[in-house]
Amino acid sequence: MILGISGSPRNMATEYILGEALKMLEEKGFSTQQFSVRAKSISPCRHCDYCLKNKECIVKDDMYQLYPLLGGAEGYVIATPVYNGSMSAQTKIVIDRTRATLAADPKALRHKVGMAIAVGGDRMGGQELALQQIHAFYILNGMIPVSGGFFGANLGATVWSRDTLEEAKKDEEGLRSLRKTVRRFAETMQWRRQAAPEK
Repeated sequence: MILGISGSPRNMATEYILGEALKMLEEKGFSTQQFSVRAKSISPCRHCDYCLKNKECIVKDDMYQLYPLLGGAEGYVIATPVYNGSMSAQTKIVIDRTRATLAADPKALRHKVGMAIAVGGDRMGGQELALQQIHAFYILNGMIPVSGGFFGANLGATVWSRDTLEEAKKDEEGLRSLRKTVRRFAETMQWRRQAAPEK
C-alpha cells in the first residue's frame, strides 16, 4: 500500500494534487490510501521521551488514526502547501510525531520509498525547500527518496496554485513534474519489490 499524506489544513490544491498522484499510482497497479490533516487535531511533538520508554505517544489525538498506517505502507507520498517559503506547520508536526512509530520500531521506515509534492501560491515560493525538508525526513530514516529527475522535476513535484484549486489544475508544468515524479516513484517501487519481495 502507498500512503499519501496531505499536510494542508484546507481542502484545496494540495489535497487535490495528492489525490491525482495516488490515482496515477492506482492506474499503475498500486493500492493507495490517503490521510489528510484537514479537520484533524494533531498536536506538536513534546519531545518528552515518553514514546522511547512506552513505545507509544503520550498525546492521544488524531495522530492515532495515522499510526497504524505508517508501518504497513510500502511507500509514502507526502504533500505540503508552501507556507512562508517552506513546508506547512501541519506537515512538520506529522513528521515529528512519527517519532513514536520509530521508537516502537526503529526500522519501520527503512528501505521504503518516498516522494514529495509541494504546492505554492507563487511559482518560486519555496517549493524546492519544502521538498528538501521532506527528503531530509526520508534520508534520516533510511528511506529511498525519489525525484522526477532533471528538466523540471529535480526534487519532486512542484505545483503553482496561485492560491486557488482552479489554477493548480491548469498548471501544466506542475502537472508534468507530478507525472514524472510518479513515474520514477512507481519504477523504484517495482525495483524494491523485486529486490526485497514482501514476506
